[in-house]
Amino acid sequence: MNTSTERTLQARIAAHESWARTSDRAARTAKAREAMQSKFDRLVDPDGLLSPEERAYRAEHARRAHYTRLALKSAQVRRQRGRNRRKGGEQ
Repeated sequence: MNTSTERTLQARIAAHESWARTSDRAARTAKAREAMQSKFDRLVDPDGLLSPEERAYRAEHARRAHYTRLALKSAQVRRQRGRNRRKGGEQ
């Protein structure tokens, strides 16, 4: 039986091998990028009333806010982990 760590490592190996065989990385990820852009477009203009320029402007800021929020959460988790390690208990 595989442990959680072994499954994670096996998945990483498979991902690296898959990317090693990918000749056009941009084409492989195009659908995901389009879906993410569409998500932000719908978020800022759910009724489709804005001009394309205004929708793009607002969607870009919504995207930046999303990724900045992720960075903030990551920094908070890292800080908390550091505190936990200093106290002697890892999480």
